[in-house]
Amino acid sequence: MKVIIVALAFVAVAAAAAVDYVQPQVIRSESDQSPDGSYSYSFESDDGTKRQETAEVKQALDEEGKPQNVLFVRGFYSYIDNEGNVQEIRYVADDQGFHPEGPSIPKPVSRR
Repeated sequence: MKVIIVALAFVAVAAAAAVDYVQPQVIRSESDQSPDGSYSYSFESDDGTKRQETAEVKQALDEEGKPQNVLFVRGFYSYIDNEGNVQEIRYVADDQGFHPEGPSIPKPVSRR
């Protein structure tokens, strides 16, 4: 009997957690793409989440020193954390990799 009561308690907790979640709604969305591959994109949802990004095609040298087209992306995203604080991450993605910056991103320790 105790096993059934415990099982029902777990089901009740799981059902209550599922009911509390409300799917965020997109309140603004914009997108534009050029024939060369460059683009701009942004959206905002009613839960405070935002994202904005632009990209342009530039030439960079590959490992062999040959020019190639590379998409250089710059943007940010933000959201409201569990404590109600806005967290914002700014980033650049280029031929050298993905480079995020923000208060919640750990800073590398310099070695001497």
